[in-house]
Amino acid sequence: MEKLITLFSNNLLPIFLTAGAGFIARKKLEIDPKTISRIIFYLFSPALVFQLLANNNIDGRNSLKIVAYAVSAAIIIGVLSFIISKFLNFDKKLTVALMITVMHTNAGNFGLSLNSFAFGEEALSYASLYFITSSILIYTVGVTVASMGQMGLKDSLKRLFQYPLIYSVFLALIFNYFNWAVPVPISRSLDLLGSAAIPAMLILLGMQLSTVDFKADVMALTTANILRIVVAPVIAIALAALFKLDGAAYQASIVEASMPTAVMTTVLATEFNIRPRFVTSVVTLTTVLSPLMLTPLLSFLGS
Repeated sequence: MEKLITLFSNNLLPIFLTAGAGFIARKKLEIDPKTISRIIFYLFSPALVFQLLANNNIDGRNSLKIVAYAVSAAIIIGVLSFIISKFLNFDKKLTVALMITVMHTNAGNFGLSLNSFAFGEEALSYASLYFITSSILIYTVGVTVASMGQMGLKDSLKRLFQYPLIYSVFLALIFNYFNWAVPVPISRSLDLLGSAAIPAMLILLGMQLSTVDFKADVMALTTANILRIVVAPVIAIALAALFKLDGAAYQASIVEASMPTAVMTTVLATEFNIRPRFVTSVVTLTTVLSPLMLTPLLSFLGS
């Protein structure tokens, strides 16, 4: 019990406290979440993903497996959510909102710290690679899917190249591959901007919480939580066996794929007007309910 309390206070409580500051700011200062969202989307996030990808060593025996695993986990749960949405006759925007909330996990500030706490440094290195892969997915596939709530697939793919995020990914991978050093003034500027991304996302989450309506879209909300909290870990365990992962790679990949919904999805939902209240509700509930799933999962993985 003491270990679980420590896990909550060190990993979940800071998230809720920071989001709480955003909640109060929205109530007291009447700040428009759309403005914060655009700053994150066009400035903070591109800087964060560039620094993350350009400076990370992605070599290792299980690296390719982890990348393929992360992509597979996102695609499988995404396709499943799409099929369920069609079966339940969800409209286009609600379908897109459901897909982005179940495909993209909080593999960063929550997932990395949890892996470090439960399994140590080796698991953390694999979790970091999963996080990098999931970051690429959310800034490419996630943006494309979110924009499909406003336009068709063809137009969404064309519009993808209008956003700085995609160029950050490409440039960072080039710098990483050739082992190029970023000039100090630019690197430090990117560090400053990138370090603001996660706190700003949590602030935005808190601001959106002031408009959450848990009574709206009950069926979709229930579906998203079941898929993210119950179904995703089952898929994660099955895929880990399929990819023949073992040891720390096995533990880290399953934990990362079982995380609650990524806070970044609230940014996408706000930017593209894809049911932001619904998406924020999913992020909130999956985060709050995640200990109910993560506790037995950590026991299963031998924490």
